[in-house]
Amino acid sequence: MHKIPDIEPFKQKLSSLDEQMAAADFFSDAKKATEVSREHQRLSSLIEKFEQYHKVEQQLIDNEGLLTDSSTDQELVPLIEEEQLSLKEEKESLVLLVLKAMVPPDSSDSRNSVMEIRGGAGGDEANIFAGDLFRMYSRYAEKMNWRVELMSSSAAETGGFREIIFKITGENVYKHLKFESGVHRVQRVPVTETQGRIHTSTATVAVLPEAEEVDIEINPQDLEISTMRASGAGGQHVNTTDSAVQLVHKPTGVTVYCADERSQHKNKAKAMTVLRSRLLKAKEEEEHAKYAAERKGQIGTGDRSERIRTYNFPQGRLTDHRIGTNFSLPGIVEGNLESLIEALHNVDYEARIENLVQSQKGYRVSRMLLTLR
Repeated sequence: MHKIPDIEPFKQKLSSLDEQMAAADFFSDAKKATEVSREHQRLSSLIEKFEQYHKVEQQLIDNEGLLTDSSTDQELVPLIEEEQLSLKEEKESLVLLVLKAMVPPDSSDSRNSVMEIRGGAGGDEANIFAGDLFRMYSRYAEKMNWRVELMSSSAAETGGFREIIFKITGENVYKHLKFESGVHRVQRVPVTETQGRIHTSTATVAVLPEAEEVDIEINPQDLEISTMRASGAGGQHVNTTDSAVQLVHKPTGVTVYCADERSQHKNKAKAMTVLRSRLLKAKEEEEHAKYAAERKGQIGTGDRSERIRTYNFPQGRLTDHRIGTNFSLPGIVEGNLESLIEALHNVDYEARIENLVQSQKGYRVSRMLLTLR
């Protein structure tokens, strides 16, 4: 069982936040006030869990003293021993809760997400698989009471999508879906296969935290905006007017195309949402690269080129290669991702807790050096 790191730095941080919230001009910056309030709530909950853990730990010590005390009524010993077992279980549970509460959330966890799914290697079957993944995530979103909004799509003639981009809106969407980025591989017998041979195909998934204008400032002069007639299915109006919009962010070369709406204005707005989210994701990846050592052992990198998962239909098995765990495939493809996502988060928490413990050791050393000066 993990040992809980020093709680003092968290108490000091909470005290500092108390002072900030007591300032007369605290609400002058609404965005900062929200962030501080959220962090205050997280730390208050952490301290509350730690105090509960401390009470249970003290009760265990007191009971142990009763068990070793010769004056204790022997009729009470079985009851005390039974209570000890219950308290030990409660203590283990509280240790995990405290450790998880100590791990700071990613700054983007509470954001909505823009997801991009593209057919990869495997031709028509890859596009069909991309459509299956979109259906899987849509069903999961429905279970979570989230809303799915189509941003852009390119349907494949044989079914599925060459590319589909959509936004998911709801509570802590990015927190739940951030580990889905990467290459998803499928092994199954395609409908068009006459000899029953298993084919292997891939699709790429990218999960982007939705960015706001204040997060990413885009200079209009850095944009190359083109309007054109939409191609493919979409109705007579869509295909006969210049409603499609393509944005090129010249400094980075990022290109976004959107043609799903009849209105050019709406397509441009959606394209800007996707562009900001891609730029924010790139900014976050750049920051993560600076602290690669701190992220060692965590779940993946969010790189869409990393193969993360295999969907083996003949064996009814899904394997997540990052954690080496198998899951029942039929439930997963129907959108029952809860156990899979929980397993990914638990492994990530383990790694981040280990990082936290290591950083706490550094904190103790620094504090010792300060007292010696």
